[in-house]
Amino acid sequence: MPSPRPETDESRPLLSASASLEAQLVERKITPLPRMQLAALCAVRLVDPIAYSQIFPYVNEFLISLKVTDDPSKIGFYSGLVESSYAVTQLLAIWQWSRISDVIGRRPVVLAGTLGVAVTTLMFGLSGSLFSAVLFRGLGGIFGGNIAVFHAIMGEITDSSNQHLAYPIYGFIWPIGTIIGPLLGGLFSDLDTRYPRSFGHFEFIKMHPYFIPGLISSVIASLGLLSVYFFLEETLPSKRQNRCHGCDISSGTDATPSTPLTFMELLAIPVIRALTLSGFALNFISTAFDVVFVLFCYTSVETGGLGFSATQIGYSLAISGIISCAMQLILLPMLLCRMTAATLYNLCMCAWPITFMSLPLLNMVAQKTEGWPLWCGVVTTLATSRFGWLAFSVSMILVRNHVPSPSALGSTNGLVQFAMCVSRAFSPTFISSAFALSVEERVLGGNLWVLIMVLICLAGSSLTWRISAIPT
Repeated sequence: MPSPRPETDESRPLLSASASLEAQLVERKITPLPRMQLAALCAVRLVDPIAYSQIFPYVNEFLISLKVTDDPSKIGFYSGLVESSYAVTQLLAIWQWSRISDVIGRRPVVLAGTLGVAVTTLMFGLSGSLFSAVLFRGLGGIFGGNIAVFHAIMGEITDSSNQHLAYPIYGFIWPIGTIIGPLLGGLFSDLDTRYPRSFGHFEFIKMHPYFIPGLISSVIASLGLLSVYFFLEETLPSKRQNRCHGCDISSGTDATPSTPLTFMELLAIPVIRALTLSGFALNFISTAFDVVFVLFCYTSVETGGLGFSATQIGYSLAISGIISCAMQLILLPMLLCRMTAATLYNLCMCAWPITFMSLPLLNMVAQKTEGWPLWCGVVTTLATSRFGWLAFSVSMILVRNHVPSPSALGSTNGLVQFAMCVSRAFSPTFISSAFALSVEERVLGGNLWVLIMVLICLAGSSLTWRISAIPT
């Protein structure tokens, strides 16, 4: 009896190769995004930057009308107190909101926080004293401290196959909000004085000339609240009834409530500690650049700057915003499809030392010309900085990918956001002081601040390279 014919390439190996090909196709399949949930999340994400920035155009005039001081030169101190109260209380509330969301769920925290922001923003315009202005502004910051919970929801409604589509859209919302907020404050404040024929006969507007921007911001917050109520499902694994469509962060293995990790327990995890320190460095560096770039532009060419007028500075900032939006919506998705999040994050961080080193070169160009070569250099520097700014969106993906457990996603995002807010609190003062000292004392030709920031950027970049090397 002849022995059985051995398997050839025409039998099982072909089947095996076919199965392997099918597995690869399945692996590359993009999970459909939960569009309504993403839209609701983006709508409510607009609330915080609008509420935060809408007071900037009119806060000084508002405090003058409240007669908080008889010395106009001191108005800046009081306006700084009002403006910073939101950021300070938000910093104190971020960790608490994130931890609470890991226990009771994401939706209650988002709903409560958004409702609080809507009410406090509305009441700010009715303030009759410095105390009430600081009080409502501070309360707004407390309710706005749920920002890290939004990042956690993003991690729970996306997976590794569709994150390159969702995160660029989500990251695009914050800069849009910071544009809308000041526009509202500038266009709709003091209407009875600016447009007496249309609004001069409204007694309420005369009594509260800075109420309308807060009212519009509150309406926007209310619309965000409604979008969350009707369209955003609960995403916390232990609280949702059915698996969230489009989510792979929890496959049912963590469906029961667990005790949230503490602040120190999260920091004890090497990769979380690296992400936290890197987030601190990233926000410190990016905030410092935004502050020092305006100072650098305003400073005369002879003392190391560009000598730009206010109009030219405005053009520069507008160009920066356009570049940022284009990179966020076009470049970021392409890059996320072609490299890992950790690699892209490292690449973005490497852009920051190049950005700061380019500024003295711009001064050298400005000494010779004011024409298109200078503006080409300015645009290149701004493009490099906006590329580095993409690291914020990638950071959210890294937190999602390295979270110790699905039930700790809120706390982990809260920890990283807390570190970022701490750095933002003193970065402007640090870089402004370093710049002033360098220019006044002519240390290193007025460029000591550049050397300091390059060293800080290199230190921050060294932290990011640890992320991909640390086992989770």
